[in-house]
Amino acid sequence: MRRRNNQDNHAIHLALDEASWRKFGHLIIVADGMGAHAAGELASQLSVELIPHHYHKLFRGAHAEALQQSLVETNAEIYRRGQANPEFRSMGTTTCALTIVPEGALIAHVGDSRVYRMRGAQLEQLTFDHSLVWEMRATGDLSEEALKNSSIPKNVITRSLGPNASVAVDLEGPFPLRIGDKFLLCSDGLSGQLSDEELGIILQLVDIETAVQAMVDLANLRGGPDNITVVVCEVVSAEVIGTEESNAAVAAMAEGVFPIAFGVGTAIGLLLCVFMLLLGQFPFALIAFGTAIAAFATGWFKYRASILKQPSSGSQFGRAPYRKAQCKPNSAFAKDLASVVTELEAWFHENKWPIDSKMLSSVREQAKRADAARNFSESIKCYIQVMLQMMREARDNQHRESNEPEQDDDVIEY
Repeated sequence: MRRRNNQDNHAIHLALDEASWRKFGHLIIVADGMGAHAAGELASQLSVELIPHHYHKLFRGAHAEALQQSLVETNAEIYRRGQANPEFRSMGTTTCALTIVPEGALIAHVGDSRVYRMRGAQLEQLTFDHSLVWEMRATGDLSEEALKNSSIPKNVITRSLGPNASVAVDLEGPFPLRIGDKFLLCSDGLSGQLSDEELGIILQLVDIETAVQAMVDLANLRGGPDNITVVVCEVVSAEVIGTEESNAAVAAMAEGVFPIAFGVGTAIGLLLCVFMLLLGQFPFALIAFGTAIAAFATGWFKYRASILKQPSSGSQFGRAPYRKAQCKPNSAFAKDLASVVTELEAWFHENKWPIDSKMLSSVREQAKRADAARNFSESIKCYIQVMLQMMREARDNQHRESNEPEQDDDVIEY
């Protein structure tokens, strides 16, 4: 509502078939750019374009390593572009990237764009905000209560892609998947306007397409001080939920790939050893056997040195979740949405836009009956429905008015 240009970007890369999914998984990215002129927009655009490219190029069997390194390489490119053009110097972007792979959900992120998981009635924040207030709280310099009453700006971030030649990229996961799990990725244009509890309630009550539009509309109706980007994905198929056996196989594969050249050298050495033994050439057989052992040992050390150190059995990267919220539909949220609808109605009257009063009255009566029965889920869904309908009509009215040709005062058309 207040920004002249959109510095957010996002990308959704879904695997086209099972083989592609097992190798690379699904990849979803949200980025929020920072910088004067068009620098922030360029930084976030580079982030969502380069991360998928580097992720596929760098993949060697370990999803976590490839995902983390893809953000590192993208940071280097954004930094290089910034240094090459004075107008783009120090440009940066927050980035959160989610992959859904056979071993679960993996996340790499920098900045304060967030990834949440909705499971049942609980919403969990799976990323740590690289912001001043979160860093102060983590070091014990600021309590949760002091944070609520503090004047410290909540939008000051401590880490992003682009401003510096190197960056620390946080990894989280893998998180096991269940049918019905929903993952929400968003920029702070959303998380700054809606509470975790409100996000979770909306995700519970309506389908994900409706939920995303409701979140964006509500964030804008509360002032829309920043660009708002939201992506929600839901686990709907058992095919993406691996068994313990398949997860173990994936984990073993993720540890790396044995160097092919040394594997071939080992096999040739062993074959020569057997051949020389059959010919009775024991000294040559011994030399061939030694060569095979040397090739295998060298390949093994290179193999172990090339892989990303994996978390211990039963553990994972990172320390998520960082926050949890029990999201039970309640009277307070229903009343807040009712007041939003009232404000929308006043906006329509102020602009002299047509309004379906009959529909509005019907929905309000339905919501009041649900409130009286303490069925807050139903009343919230009613208010979401009418809010979305009125926002669609408001956008249509504004679009129509902006496209109407201006007329001279002395011209009257019949």
